[in-house]
Amino acid sequence: MTTSTTTPHSQDQFGFAVAARLDAASMDLAHDITERLRAARTRAVAARLTTQSRLQTSQQVTVQGGVGMLHFGDEGLNLWSRLAALLPLIALIAGLALIQNILDDNRASELAEVDSAMLSDDLPPTAYADPGFLQFLKTPLTTERQE
Repeated sequence: MTTSTTTPHSQDQFGFAVAARLDAASMDLAHDITERLRAARTRAVAARLTTQSRLQTSQQVTVQGGVGMLHFGDEGLNLWSRLAALLPLIALIAGLALIQNILDDNRASELAEVDSAMLSDDLPPTAYADPGFLQFLKTPLTTERQE
């Protein structure tokens, strides 16, 4: 396997060789085709210059009053656009806080239901803490227990 290294000089030579071949081949073209090619070339160069100048003006950096204030053409960030950029973040934080509040309320109501069921039951609350009560619940249901 051979590796080829191209230097800027060899790239330039290749470019010049291609340009020379294109120039030689363009001599054999009809007049109307060469005129269309010239017009297309002129439009392409004009479009490139317009695009390049538009990029330069939109990326212009100005420094005002010794404070490093950046101004990117007409796309500068003012106070309202900064607030608009923060609005989704504020909405997200508010939504998460609301969800947390709802979950806390649901958990508190579930615990209140369990507490009220325990307190209204026939067994005293200390029975649930007794280790023997857990063993009583694990034993299979027999005829003696049913009565």
